[in-house]
Amino acid sequence: MRIAMFSARSYDRRFFSEVAEQEGHDLTFLEARLDRQTVTLAEGYDAVCIFVNDTADEEVLAALAAGGTKLLLLRSAGFNHVDLAAAEEHHLTVSRVPAYSPYAVAEHTVALMLAVERRLHRAYNRVREGNFALDGLLGFDLRNKRIGIVGTGKIGEIVARIMRGFGCSLRAYDPYPNDNVRDYGVRYVDLDTMFEECDVITLHCPLTPDTHHLIDADAIAKMKPGVMIINTSRGALVDTRAAIEGLKSGQIGHLALDVYEEEGDLFFEDLSDRVIQDDVFSRLLTFPNVFITAHQAFFTEEALRNIAETTLGNARAFEQGERSGNELTREEVLGDPQKA
Repeated sequence: MRIAMFSARSYDRRFFSEVAEQEGHDLTFLEARLDRQTVTLAEGYDAVCIFVNDTADEEVLAALAAGGTKLLLLRSAGFNHVDLAAAEEHHLTVSRVPAYSPYAVAEHTVALMLAVERRLHRAYNRVREGNFALDGLLGFDLRNKRIGIVGTGKIGEIVARIMRGFGCSLRAYDPYPNDNVRDYGVRYVDLDTMFEECDVITLHCPLTPDTHHLIDADAIAKMKPGVMIINTSRGALVDTRAAIEGLKSGQIGHLALDVYEEEGDLFFEDLSDRVIQDDVFSRLLTFPNVFITAHQAFFTEEALRNIAETTLGNARAFEQGERSGNELTREEVLGDPQKA
């Protein structure tokens, strides 16, 4: 199968090339993002493979279908950037990678907690400059702290397991409870109760119309003063402007993000020699109690290998007229909310 891979980086070439050689697929790696201007590059390809910041709206999908594309491969679990209704209308099959390495994201989540809580970013910079003072680096023990986990799918479950090892008290919110997490001492509560009780709120839920800006000004006002918020899921779960106000007032004591709601113009690019034009993001960077990584949580060798194997396995199944089990349709997602 001829596959055009958009937003391809050197690591994509490495892992996908290894698997493609075994699978017999013909890959074309394109650094450009898929959007309305670049969609013509996909003409004549059987399949198109995209990542989280590519655009797959109705206009783009119509152009893909007109150019002969039959299969849209997502090398991600999230699919909020894909118009599933338009994909069905244009007879495009959409397949994703539902679970590439939940351990990678869960472990990064805990790394962010420790980094922002112990001010590791500030300590690192100080030592490099010969400043060994401890003022401003005071942290706290995670032991006995109440951790609120929003979303208890595979990633949330692993976070619960890890935090249990820290000796934390665990709370969770999920419309579809996972019985496995109860074995780790997790108690399910509603969101208001979680906000009121928990010292740390960590987000592991999909981005849907219901969860867009789940953490907004009203939610932040309900939280414990000095709360820590961690987001390794989707950027738009957090209203960034509201978070900035929370940081300024002290209501938010620590904020660690691996995702950002306007990350499309920033993440996965080297902008070190340019002025960042996003004033909201630039404001975030001024806070000493904010720690940001650039959508890095998934980035492990194990995860990238799994992404390549699953993505090209999805292509093989489609080529053979079979279902891989990773296909997405609007009806299936609506009928099975846990699939989201």
